[in-house]
Amino acid sequence: MSKRNLLIEIGLEEMPARFIDDSINQLASKLESWLSNQKIAFNEVQSFATPRRLAVLVTDVAERQEDIHEEAKGPAKKIALGQDGAWSKAAQGFTRGQGMTVDDIYFKEINGVEYAHVKKFIEGQETAVLLPELKGLITGLTFPKNMRWANEELRYIRPIKWIVAMFGKEVIPFSITGVAASNHSKGHRFLGSELEISSPENYQDELLDQFVIVDTEKRKQAILSQIENIEDDNGWVIPVDEDLLDEVKNLVEYPTALYGKFEEEFLEIPEEVLITSMKEHQRYFPVKSKDGHLLPYFVTVRNGDHQNLEKVARGNEKVLRARLADAAFFYKEDQKLSIDHALAKLKNVVYHEEIGTVAEKTIRVQRLANLISERLGLNAETATAINRTAEISKFDLVSQMVYEFPELQGIMGEKYALQKGESSIVAKAINEHYMPRNAEDSTPESDTGAVVSIAEKLDTICSFFAIGVVPSGSQDPYALRRQATGIVQTLINKQWSLSLELLIGLSLDLVDESGILKRTNKEVYEDLAHFFGLRIKHLLQEHGIRYDLIDAIIGSGLRNIPGLLENAHILQVKKEELGFKESIEALSRVLNIAKKAEVRGDINPELFENDQEQQLYQEFLEAAKQAEEGISGSALYELLTSLRPTITEYFDHTMVMAENQDLRQNRLNQMSALATLILKFAKVNDINVK
Repeated sequence: MSKRNLLIEIGLEEMPARFIDDSINQLASKLESWLSNQKIAFNEVQSFATPRRLAVLVTDVAERQEDIHEEAKGPAKKIALGQDGAWSKAAQGFTRGQGMTVDDIYFKEINGVEYAHVKKFIEGQETAVLLPELKGLITGLTFPKNMRWANEELRYIRPIKWIVAMFGKEVIPFSITGVAASNHSKGHRFLGSELEISSPENYQDELLDQFVIVDTEKRKQAILSQIENIEDDNGWVIPVDEDLLDEVKNLVEYPTALYGKFEEEFLEIPEEVLITSMKEHQRYFPVKSKDGHLLPYFVTVRNGDHQNLEKVARGNEKVLRARLADAAFFYKEDQKLSIDHALAKLKNVVYHEEIGTVAEKTIRVQRLANLISERLGLNAETATAINRTAEISKFDLVSQMVYEFPELQGIMGEKYALQKGESSIVAKAINEHYMPRNAEDSTPESDTGAVVSIAEKLDTICSFFAIGVVPSGSQDPYALRRQATGIVQTLINKQWSLSLELLIGLSLDLVDESGILKRTNKEVYEDLAHFFGLRIKHLLQEHGIRYDLIDAIIGSGLRNIPGLLENAHILQVKKEELGFKESIEALSRVLNIAKKAEVRGDINPELFENDQEQQLYQEFLEAAKQAEEGISGSALYELLTSLRPTITEYFDHTMVMAENQDLRQNRLNQMSALATLILKFAKVNDINVK
């Protein structure tokens, strides 16, 4: 079967850089799915994108669909044929729906029952006839933000200016918003011109002749290579932020890296401010010396060639100079702001209209941090630092620098706190309490920062749940999932055995006292426990833990989080060992029977009727004592599984649900007590051992 290459290019006004990668991935994925669903064979799908175009090249596309030979199953024979041997309406409807007649029916036995079948042959259509359907695929793309233009009804990321649609050298006929598909594209806005694509396979080369590098990865590598050349020529180190690089590659079609400089006096401003100003506002790369000091230079990437680079550099220097002058002014003005005055101003800063001010939130965080500190048993010096950190943790939010550069919150708080005489421990913790800021960030290093980080994030989550703002699907505008994951990771990295259930309860009580709960405390608590359980479940999945073991671990309650992780890994290993099935079945039997206890009471040994009851009781007391004294997860597992023979003997000789009410209740009390011990490790009856 002969083949051709397929090219689709959507020419647009300049798109926002942050949307380009997802948009082109969506176009490529949808086109690949369409070809597969249409049973049109192809070899490879290549995607290309620039600020002005989204393009896909598919190689070796078959010129016609595959022919289809298939067997369709219909009603059972007793339904298809009446008692008189005539075809029923069901049989007639079945064949009609398949484009066949009852004459085509044959019967085939499946699991002892005969069913009507027909064999279908569907001849494949010419690919060229089907390709105009791609119009719907193109208009069906979705974007985070859309716009309309002129009198058109279509909402799209940007106005469509041209469309290239080619199957081999043949143009695919369709039009969108009055723009007809053709083989004409456009080169670089200033360096290139309109061009005619001779064939899909020549697309990249012919666009390159018009100063457009359509391959995003090639543009990225070109930028990196040019930056490395600047490094080598000047003896600099240019740290390349991957996110910034990905953004810059989508801002240009023909990249040329160049460097400029700024006045050394600006180096008196904190390095983080300079770098943030360069990266966030201007998309510049900072420059450092070999020993890591920031230098008064920057690297930018031009959308063009090497002509007049000196002039381009001067223009960029002028813009950056104005930015840095503003930053210097903000920094100087912030020196006049005292911490006490800043805290007073927070009383007028609304955190959320239904939650209250930042000052009110800070008070809750301070109280919660102190409660956490007490339960951890931290020393007096650390407890004092935690109290002070929580009290002033948000003071930098009213600084001019953070107002201008919100991403510097905490960072400027640390620097300003040191300038205003706070201890280095408190200053560092002000910065750390925002950590982890993203998935790649680390958790707080200091105990002070970790406690305030947990308190602040937990108050945020509980507050939003209290007013009914709960993440759903992909909607999580306040990043509550990320913050919950940060709490879990911090507890694990610190190896703190604090009960997460307890922490949620403490925080929710403080939120409840503030009067913002829209539902009962119990209802919100249950939602929060489920929410955190999902975060832990996701974490365990990332660790490769089997699904039923995850359910068993989470089902035991959200207490010691590092312990949960340890226990999950223990089960993941032990499930392969001899005797695992029998041990889990014995422990599960205890949990299942314990559920029948409507009330719980003390165990009365005087009511024991056999040696097996006494033996299990004695071993339980010893195991409970060891567990109470604190043992590792592996030791607890070995302790519980060592009870298996005694539990088996117990059930062989003891009827728990005895007719005598006192005996039955006493035995249920014993099962409940043992179940409580088992649940300290896992809800083992959720484990699949079949």
